[in-house]
Amino acid sequence: MWLGYWWLICVAVVALGLFLCCLDDLFISLVFLFRRRPFAWPADADLAHAPQRRIAIFVPCWHEHEVIARMLRHNLAAILYGNYDIFVGVYANDPQTAAAVQSVIRDDARVHLAVCPHDGPTSKGDCLNWTYKAMVEYERRHGIDFEILITHDAEDLVHPESLRLINWYSRDYQMVQVPVLPLATGLREWTHGVYCDEFAEYQFKDIPVRQSLGGFLPSNGVGAGFERSALEGLRRAHHGRIFDPHCLTEDYDTGFRLFAAGFRQIFLPVRLRAAGPVATREYFPRRCRAAVRQRSRWVAGIALQGWERHGWRVSAAQCYWFWRDRKGLAANLIAPFANAVFLSGIGSALLGHGWWWIGWAHSLPRWISDFCFLVLGISILQTAIRVHLCARVYGISFAAAVPLRMFWANLINFAATLEALQQFARARLERRALVWRKTDHDYPAMGLPVGNGSGAPGGGIHFPGRPRLGEILIGQHSLSPGELEEALHRKGKGQRIGEYLVAGGKITMADLHRALASQAAFAPATGD
Repeated sequence: MWLGYWWLICVAVVALGLFLCCLDDLFISLVFLFRRRPFAWPADADLAHAPQRRIAIFVPCWHEHEVIARMLRHNLAAILYGNYDIFVGVYANDPQTAAAVQSVIRDDARVHLAVCPHDGPTSKGDCLNWTYKAMVEYERRHGIDFEILITHDAEDLVHPESLRLINWYSRDYQMVQVPVLPLATGLREWTHGVYCDEFAEYQFKDIPVRQSLGGFLPSNGVGAGFERSALEGLRRAHHGRIFDPHCLTEDYDTGFRLFAAGFRQIFLPVRLRAAGPVATREYFPRRCRAAVRQRSRWVAGIALQGWERHGWRVSAAQCYWFWRDRKGLAANLIAPFANAVFLSGIGSALLGHGWWWIGWAHSLPRWISDFCFLVLGISILQTAIRVHLCARVYGISFAAAVPLRMFWANLINFAATLEALQQFARARLERRALVWRKTDHDYPAMGLPVGNGSGAPGGGIHFPGRPRLGEILIGQHSLSPGELEEALHRKGKGQRIGEYLVAGGKITMADLHRALASQAAFAPATGD
């Protein structure tokens, strides 16, 4: 009997801890459900004809030779914006990545190599700082000025409208964040499915609510646009370094520092269109060990380094967001034990023994069992919301597995938190800095659809790994978006778009051959 008694004590401790951790989740969910506000989107014509400010896209790399060339070629073809350049940051001891970038530079003058003068890896922040210096040198040589800076990673599929949106909203905001959503994978991809579930909830619910309540916006690291004058303000205030080179999550840190400096931020909510959500898409880690490695960096950077660097020296309102960002240090460690309690109770009931520990409930105060049921109720609500939001992007059949994937997510986050605590403690004891822990990346294979294919709202093909011919022609400046749209409406049934454009004098045969060659260059590749 003593075993059942101590098991009840464990249940009570876990329930109390989870209750304290999930109260704010309930608050955020209630705000999401009852305080929705329409977002003011510009008309497509306004976006297309808005004056294009000069944009620099930064892509920091370390051992990305397998994916970077395909990422650059796809996005150069797909982006519906003309006035931009891409600066790819590489290290001196990573010649393979540099060679892959050079192969693209030979075909497109908008791509530039920014070489860090020291061996890597150091940190993404350090790589971005050296990339910024390379951009400044490029400006000096060519007598130009970039007005907006956007950060991306080597595995990103940039949405065609992304730069237009950042260009539009950067007139009033110094930081513009485009949503980020994982690419769709099959039901067997449990680890990647966790990312799909969590990002759908985070991008649809958490960040929009955070914005509406006046919280600072952490940059997602990709699809984040910064107004140049704001970055110069950070550079002057931090000894010439815009991004903190010692922070593992420089994106989160930059978002907070911009907010603290008084700059305006905006998150563009997920917009579901016929072709899919307007968001940056990518594959996240698809194996457990890789996911633990990535998430340990997030925990160490956001929770541990954030606590160490910024403490709680902010207003009470912003302290609340610090709490939400750091509570995983406790919640992630408690969650697997909560799972064990829940599953043991279900197992006992199915075996006909009932809830064998309820007989000991009279030995404990009533409030403990009340906490248990409150936590269960909040968890059911949270799960239902996550299922709904996941279904909006990936379809109902994929979202139906959300409750099962939540158990797997708790185990991954538990392992990542333990690893982060160990890494952080060891680095402090040895008095050394934490370094960039690279995540291996995948890029969509040729012709692979990246939608969910479910037919649900937001389903279908978004933009494939192999770009469409029209996207390439626009990227090559052989055709305008308006001319492409008109041609698609006017061409005969069964007539190929390339043939129609050549016959109508919109493009030359040389333009068509060059675009077809670029399209054929895409081949399957994965990260190392």
